[in-house]
Order: sequence, then C-alpha cells, then structure tokens
Amino acid sequence: MVKLTVLYGHPDDPDAFEEYYADTHMPLVDKIPNLQRYEAARIVATPDGSEPPYYRIFEGYFEDIEQLQSGMAAPEGQAAANDIPNFATGGATLFICEIDA
Repeated sequence: MVKLTVLYGHPDDPDAFEEYYADTHMPLVDKIPNLQRYEAARIVATPDGSEPPYYRIFEGYFEDIEQLQSGMAAPEGQAAANDIPNFATGGATLFICEIDA
C-alpha cells in the first residue's frame, strides 16, 4: 500500500482556506479513481508547544504505486491536483510513501 501525503503551509486566510477546502477541493478528491480511503486533519499543536510548521495534512491511500499513478493521471486526479494552487496560499508539499507492513 502507498499513500499520497500533502502538507499544507499556513494560509493567508484560514477561514477562506477551510471553506474552499471543504466545499470545493474535497469533492474533487472524492472522485479520484483508485483512492481507497483518506485522512484529512488540521494541525493544532506540536509536542513542544512551538508553532506547527504546517497547517493541514492530507493522506490518501492507494493499493500500490501503479494505482496511485493511474488515479492521479486520470482527469479527476488531475482536477484535484490542479486545484491546489487555487486555495493553498501557504504552499503545499506533496510526497508518496510506501507503507511498511
């Protein structure tokens, strides 16, 4: 199993980010082929009390790298990926992880 992780930087306007993320972006994510499940979370704290380096995290799970690549290459996957700059004013870091068994 693999996962696509997206770390969102702190947005210029958190309320606008949250509204767009929930109402526009996540409905696009729901349409990505081969996406088995996902977790989306807002980061609220760090263990040492310092400012969290990121605002939100998304983790989308796929059967394998081929399923991830196929899903993200599909028009629905491209729509979700291309939508990120529309709301992620704090930037976004994406990477793919292979999950240890």
